[in-house]
Amino acid sequence: MNRRLTASAGGTPQPGRADLEQVMEKVAHGDKDAFSTLYDDLAPIVFGVVNRVVRDRAQSEEVAQEVMLEVWRQAARYRPEAGRVATWVTTIAHRRAVDRVRSAQAAADREHAQAVRDRSRPFDDVVERVETRLESEQVRRCLRGLTELQRQAVTLSYYRGLTYREVAETLRAPLPTIKTRMRDGLIRLRDCMGVTT
Repeated sequence: MNRRLTASAGGTPQPGRADLEQVMEKVAHGDKDAFSTLYDDLAPIVFGVVNRVVRDRAQSEEVAQEVMLEVWRQAARYRPEAGRVATWVTTIAHRRAVDRVRSAQAAADREHAQAVRDRSRPFDDVVERVETRLESEQVRRCLRGLTELQRQAVTLSYYRGLTYREVAETLRAPLPTIKTRMRDGLIRLRDCMGVTT
């Protein structure tokens, strides 16, 4: 069953419709000799259909082999009243060929998308690092514009995660004073950084 597919230049006469239907009936019952006959008659046609869609000889041979194996496995599903054997087989061939092209296109699209992501990532990382550095410098500059108590309170609260009470204890200052200084310091930071509410 694993024969190399080549389009015949034209010598052997093709069996008629009734003959192929009889051959297909035998194939449906597992007759390997009948399948061999069917293969010899239809494999070149299948290859031609597939090659017109896939446009790559090696892949076309592979797809055509898959089609002929599917015909062997699915032979019992063929119904003469639905059409000729050759039509049924070439329909399977065309469907498989289109699936292969779509699959190849989807793989190419995924690779392209990944390449675009990989290419843009270093630029995005650089931009992000620059923005972070600029923001950090702006925050440091704005912090320098606060009073010493405001700067200490804001730094302890936002960079060390201390609560108002813990900041008051650390700075040995009354809690209401710390709350006022932090509120005033945050307002000055907001104004310095140009944040609008």
